[in-house]
Amino acid sequence: MLPQFLWAIVVSFLLADDYRLSFDTPVTVTGKNFSTTSAPALFSLPSSSSEVTISLALCAAASTNPPRVFVSNSSDSQVVPGPNGGADVFGVQIGGLGLGNFTLGLSSESTAGVLAVYGGAPSDSLEIGVTQGTTPLHAPVQDLPFFGDSTANEVLLFSPPFLPPEPAPQPTFPNYMLPQANISLPSASPSQNSPNFTLFLAPLSAGLSALPQTACAIRAGVMNNTQAAQSAKVLAEQLWLRDELGWRKEWLVGLLTPLTNYSVYAIQDGTRLGGPIYFTTKSASFSCQLVHALPYCPTTAYAVPLPAPPARALAYDSSNLPTSLTAPLFGYLTNFTTSLLTTACGRDAYSPLQSCADCQAAYRRWLCSISLPRCGEFPQTPSDPQQQQQQTLAVPAPALVPQMSGMTPRNAALGNASNYTALLPCIETCNAVDRACPVFLGFRCPLPQFTAYASYGVGYIDSADGQVKDGGVPGVPQDQWGNVFCNVS
Repeated sequence: MLPQFLWAIVVSFLLADDYRLSFDTPVTVTGKNFSTTSAPALFSLPSSSSEVTISLALCAAASTNPPRVFVSNSSDSQVVPGPNGGADVFGVQIGGLGLGNFTLGLSSESTAGVLAVYGGAPSDSLEIGVTQGTTPLHAPVQDLPFFGDSTANEVLLFSPPFLPPEPAPQPTFPNYMLPQANISLPSASPSQNSPNFTLFLAPLSAGLSALPQTACAIRAGVMNNTQAAQSAKVLAEQLWLRDELGWRKEWLVGLLTPLTNYSVYAIQDGTRLGGPIYFTTKSASFSCQLVHALPYCPTTAYAVPLPAPPARALAYDSSNLPTSLTAPLFGYLTNFTTSLLTTACGRDAYSPLQSCADCQAAYRRWLCSISLPRCGEFPQTPSDPQQQQQQTLAVPAPALVPQMSGMTPRNAALGNASNYTALLPCIETCNAVDRACPVFLGFRCPLPQFTAYASYGVGYIDSADGQVKDGGVPGVPQDQWGNVFCNVS
């Protein structure tokens, strides 16, 4: 143990500008900073009149001698936090995910606190962040990214939701107004303070799930792995208000390999990790095309039985979707809205729970899922043993029905020239319209005990009798492992 005056010299030497931590700006320290000597690497903490939270993230798999971190809020400049402890010394534990955090009380009237890093090997890498308050800089994103759908070599992916939209005004007496059939996205886009999401994905064989589940580890795992870095390319991205959960960033990704399992992460503001989720690309023979970015069908982001999109188009969207599909859809929704407005639409006279706006929104969602049927593919055996193991998990069979050439399709405007497999809509999409709309419109859904199974996926979200919410087999239309059971869009 060095004498106190020598420790003071060490502290003064190491607390140079490069070793001063700032709020909300992470600092990365690698093995070369703290493995060449038995003395710790020391960092000064910024002064604050309130609590600060120290956040740690491993950026590489921990060695046999992983780094250990201690902090002190002592006003004594000679105190060096370490494993011997003390009244003003605290250890910061790094958990199994590679994350650790500790909230420390500091005073702006005293000397700033000190953080010390001990041990570690040259291969270790540790990111340190400090924030005011109790929210760690590396706090995981609570919501998962969202899988839209894939083809053999493309996929639609969404970030976790943020910034929920303002509630739509409800129609009230005497002016009952409802949105038109062909609507646009809301004019109020996310503010400049909205989170910034970056997408990272790689084949399951790249081993991202074996790394510390931190933003810096996943970023390094993709960028430093040739297989991962060259396995995908973001072709287009945009902000999209998919549903009432909020805005998302949407990515159209290409250059994927057929019948391959991928892991997906979304990193928020450089330090917060969302995910993983997983998906499997379709086989090389899959012929349906991705359709997305339809303001009048905002939840539509999946493969539809259509020929290849026009030249230079990456997928179908509102600019190139055939009018043979959009014209009937707008006509049905316009006629439905006209009939709906013949009744008193506000909650004051219609229902204490629903309004005509709720009815129209539910009908729009159902109509989009019927007018633009979703393609699926019966599960196939992948070549990767790791993927084979994942596929053996006991999951229910999806609601898939082959549509053979010559059969009359659910939407006649699609024609019947090609074979495809339809992923049926979830029965709950229909039930939502039945619950929200007035009886005089005559909208009815088929009953599970009779014909519902022929045209809907039944028993996946609600129980088969439709009486228990989340009482179905998986309880969701799709899960984070890439299993999609029925089309809820």
